[in-house]
Amino acid sequence: MSSFTPHRGGRAAGRDGFSRSLRAEWAAFRSARGRLLTLAASVLITVSLGLLIAAGAHSTCVTSKGEGPCPAPLVGPDGTAVKDRYYFVHQPLRGDGAVTARVSDLTGQMRLPDAVPGVRNVTRGVVPWAKAGLLVRQSLTRGTPYAALMITGGHGVRMQHNFVHDVAGGPVRGPVWLRLTRSGDTLTGHESRDGTRWTEVGTVTLPGLPETVEVGLFATSPGVLWEMAKAFAQVTAAFDRISLRGASGSWRHDDVGVSPGPDGRTPHHPGGVVESGGRLLLTGNGDIGPATVEGGLRADLMLTGGVVGLIPVLVVAVLFRTSGRRRDTEGPDGPDGAVGSCGNGPPAGPQPARPPAARAAVVGAAAFATGLVASGIVVPVGLAVLRANQNPIQPITLGTGLRVVVGYAALTAAAAVLASGLGALVRRGAVAVGLVVALVVAPHLLGTAGLVPWLSTITPAAGFAITQSVPAFAHVDVRWSLIGGYHPLPPWAGLAVTCGYAALVLGAATAVHRARVPRRVPPP
Repeated sequence: MSSFTPHRGGRAAGRDGFSRSLRAEWAAFRSARGRLLTLAASVLITVSLGLLIAAGAHSTCVTSKGEGPCPAPLVGPDGTAVKDRYYFVHQPLRGDGAVTARVSDLTGQMRLPDAVPGVRNVTRGVVPWAKAGLLVRQSLTRGTPYAALMITGGHGVRMQHNFVHDVAGGPVRGPVWLRLTRSGDTLTGHESRDGTRWTEVGTVTLPGLPETVEVGLFATSPGVLWEMAKAFAQVTAAFDRISLRGASGSWRHDDVGVSPGPDGRTPHHPGGVVESGGRLLLTGNGDIGPATVEGGLRADLMLTGGVVGLIPVLVVAVLFRTSGRRRDTEGPDGPDGAVGSCGNGPPAGPQPARPPAARAAVVGAAAFATGLVASGIVVPVGLAVLRANQNPIQPITLGTGLRVVVGYAALTAAAAVLASGLGALVRRGAVAVGLVVALVVAPHLLGTAGLVPWLSTITPAAGFAITQSVPAFAHVDVRWSLIGGYHPLPPWAGLAVTCGYAALVLGAATAVHRARVPRRVPPP
C-alpha cells in the first residue's frame, strides 16, 4: 500500500520551511543561558560606562557673579540651542517700514595658534561666516524671533531668520546695497549692486511680530576654528547711504549678549561703532545662529560605552552561528547520528541545514532588544544625572531623542546580522569575532582618537552616526570629529552603510549555504 502526499507549491513550502527554521533557531537561541547572560552583560557595560561619564561631568563658567555653574543654553523660537551675540545700531520701528544701507569694506582680525608660546598670534582676516548687514527683530531679548539680510566673509549675501533658517543670495564683489522691508509679519530682503536695480533674496514670515520692532545695522563674527577648539575672531564693516522709512528716532548702540571677562566685570571682547560723516564702522563678534558644540553636553555622550557594549553582542552573534553550523552537520543527537536515550527521536543522520537568514533574524531581533534596553536606560537616566550636577544640556527634539535611542538599537541589530553572516562564512569562531570587531568597533575607536577618521565613512562603523545628537547646519562651520560629536556621514546615511554591509555578507552566506546543501531529489 502506498502513501500519497499532496503537492504543495514551492513558495508555500519555502515559507513554511523558513518559519520552521525561525522557530527552531529561536528555541535554540533562548535555550542557552550563557547567551542571555552575555546580552545582559552588554546592557550592563553600556549603561555603567554611560552613567560613569554622566556622574563625572561637572561644568563651570565665569559669570558676573564669579565662577559657578554654567547657565542653561539659550534657545531659539523652535527650541534649538542658539548663539545671539552681536553689535547693534538700531531704533524702534512702529508698523511697516524699511531700512536700506550700502555695506562694504568687510575686514577683521582673528587669533591663530601661537607661533611663540605665550605670545598671542592675532592676524588680519575674516572667517567665512562673519556677518554684517540689516536686522529686524522682535526685541533685544536674546533668542527672540528676527530676520537679517547680510553679507558674509565667504558665502556671499544671505538672508537668515530665527537662527536655523538660511537663504543664499548673490556673490559679494565690492560694495553691496541691502534693503530689508517689513509689511506686517512679513519681511522681504533685496540686494543691489548699484542701489537702483534690486533683486529679491528672500521673504520670511515671523508670526506674532509685535507692532513695534527693533530695526538697524549689525555686525558679528563666530570664532575661528582650530584643530579642537574655536578662538577669538571679530569683523568690522562699513555702512553708508543709510536710510530708514517708517521711523525717525535717534540711533541707539547695544553690544547684545556681551559676556564679562575673567574678572567678572569688564566686557570680554566688546564690540563698538565709529561714526564719521554719515558712515558707520561697526565692529562685533559672537554670532547669530545655532549653537552646536557650545550648546551644552550632548545626549550621545551617554552612549560612549555603547561601542564596548557592542562587543558581547557580536560574540554571541558569531558563536551562535558557528555552533549552529555544527548542529546542522552533526545530526540531531551528536556527531554519530545516534538516537537519543528516549528512543523516539527523529531518524539518525544529518538533518537539512537551516538557512542563514533564519539565524540572522533571530540574532538581529535579540540584538535590537538588547540595544534598545541599554540606550533606553542610559540616555534618559544619564541626562538626568547631568542636570542634577548642574551641567548645561544640549536641547534635542523628541524626534532626535528617539532617533538616538532607537537608532543605537538598529545599529546593534545590523552589526549582529553582519556578525552572524561572517560566522557563516568563516569556519573559525575566533577569527570571525576578530574580523567583525575590526570592521565595526576598531574604526570607531580610532576615529574617536582622531586617527584615520575616514574609516568611519567606508566601514560598518559608519552606523554610529545614527547616534549623533548635536545638530548640524550648513550655515555653521564646525570641525568634523567624533570626539566633538560630529560624524563624517549624516545619521541615516551612516546606518545605511552598516545595513548594506550586513545585507551583502548575509547574501554571500546564503549563496554559500545553498551551494553546500545538496538538493533533495524526491523518490521515483
